[in-house]
Amino acid sequence: MTHLILGGSGKVGRRLTQLLDLAGHPTRPVSRSTATVFDWHDESTWPPALDGVTSMFVVGPGSSSDWSPQLTRLLDLAHHLGTEHVVLLSARAVEFLPDGAVGRAEQALQRGPIPWTVLRPSHFAQNFTEAMFVPADGRIVAPAGTGAEPFVDVADVAAVAAAVMTKREYDGRILALSGPEPLTFEAAAAQLTETTGMSVRFEDESDADHADRLRAAGTPEMYIQWRMAMLNGIRSGADSYVSTGVTDVLRRPATTFTTWAQREAAPALST
Repeated sequence: MTHLILGGSGKVGRRLTQLLDLAGHPTRPVSRSTATVFDWHDESTWPPALDGVTSMFVVGPGSSSDWSPQLTRLLDLAHHLGTEHVVLLSARAVEFLPDGAVGRAEQALQRGPIPWTVLRPSHFAQNFTEAMFVPADGRIVAPAGTGAEPFVDVADVAAVAAAVMTKREYDGRILALSGPEPLTFEAAAAQLTETTGMSVRFEDESDADHADRLRAAGTPEMYIQWRMAMLNGIRSGADSYVSTGVTDVLRRPATTFTTWAQREAAPALST
């Protein structure tokens, strides 16, 4: 089986590729910069990427526009070329914005011709080292208040994806993934301080100020809507619950924030 991994250089994609390669499963990680090019906005790149593929891991082009029509066409082509299974990386925040870009992608997948599995992770722990919550001048600024989130280790998400793609025991399932306990942003900042030895503190921000910062940076409105839905889920407490998907699939506990921070945050933030 050849496993096509869209977004092969991304947070989940590169870890998934490594796991599958180590286990001896043929992979084809693709993006706009790989030898085999895949570009969501250039459909001429799709057939070479899909050639000989039996399983496909899908990461969308973002949440700034509705990409479900492109996904529908991709699934139809993949089915025609012999792809047998598709895993979609979604997000648990779909619960707060079901008609957003990611929610519409889930719906397109479920209407499509190929057996599917959806992964719905909580916020990544790696968002503190690789994405939206990276401390700037020792500050994590976000409109989260005292809300808590069970941050999930991307390595766990990749391990679940690898198991789902190779064992085919979760067809037609939506797997909710999270870390083992909810943490406030203040607690996360304290853990980063302890682990890295650098001072990290959390500063709450109003929804309006956060949205204004995104607009000033030229962020599309559809993405702002998605991001605020995610963050409001944290602030309200609605996203604090723990999911069992990691344990159900991997038969081990999900990685704690402390363990993740010791493994990745210290070298990432100390450099």
